[in-house]
Amino acid sequence: MEGQKKILCVGLVCLDIISVVDKYPEEDTDSRCLSQRWQRGGNASNSCTVLSLLGAPCAFMGSLAAGPVADFIMADFLRRAIDVSAVAWQVKGQTPCACCVVCPPSGSRTVFLYDTDLPDVTAEDFSKINLDQFKWMHWEGRNAGEQVKMIQQVEMFNAKLPEHQRITISVEIEKTREPLYELFPYGDVVFVSKDVARHFGFNSPDAALKGLYHRVKKGAVLICAWAEKGADALGPDGLLLHSDAFPPDTLVDTLGAGDTFNAGVLYTLSNGGSLQEALTFGCRVAGRKCGFHGYDGIKEK
Repeated sequence: MEGQKKILCVGLVCLDIISVVDKYPEEDTDSRCLSQRWQRGGNASNSCTVLSLLGAPCAFMGSLAAGPVADFIMADFLRRAIDVSAVAWQVKGQTPCACCVVCPPSGSRTVFLYDTDLPDVTAEDFSKINLDQFKWMHWEGRNAGEQVKMIQQVEMFNAKLPEHQRITISVEIEKTREPLYELFPYGDVVFVSKDVARHFGFNSPDAALKGLYHRVKKGAVLICAWAEKGADALGPDGLLLHSDAFPPDTLVDTLGAGDTFNAGVLYTLSNGGSLQEALTFGCRVAGRKCGFHGYDGIKEK
């Protein structure tokens, strides 16, 4: 059935070891944290979690290396009913781990990622999956050269199909790394981060969208979320759209808020919603997520 086609998210999965503190520690001090937990992390992985909680069939593609960390991650994917058949098992390297310090009083989240020597998913890995099962594919910008080759495989697949059966392609450009910018012209929907916008000299989401729109392909949508200022989007019609943020009554945990926003947008657009509806829902679900630890409260409408 068309309605049961999945959303695939390609990118990072890692182990997040999260310490919640009442104030950010000074260097070279000992302090107690309020709580600590292990959580499956990584942008693409987090977006899958949110999509699954929203009721969207989804799949994850990324690299793992066998061992206790991967066992924890795979068990959590299973618990969330996320399809992991496209995971690329690597024979060298370690599964990445991130230490995250979450400070609710300030709303900050500080992440130290040990990105290990685990090879990223390649275009060859990607060529082994059956594209017929997907309606949407989302790439978290990482090894952009290989990711462009993956997207080109989807474009060739799409070229043989009527428009309503084609896979929609989205990309996220979050890090300020020059090679990632080659992904701009490859998404039907392109998410650009506040950090990247500032790197290009833009100090607001609307300025960023107007200044960067020439980099996306004809007909594409460019989206920029800006934390407490909400998010803006610009499509081929030239209309600038905006949604305010929806902060929770009490700020608890902003870790993964951007990945939650992305998932809310993908969920809405992949179900036929308008760009304005997607923007507002993305901001709403991201705001809700900031009001509790982890992701489980997202289900409560």
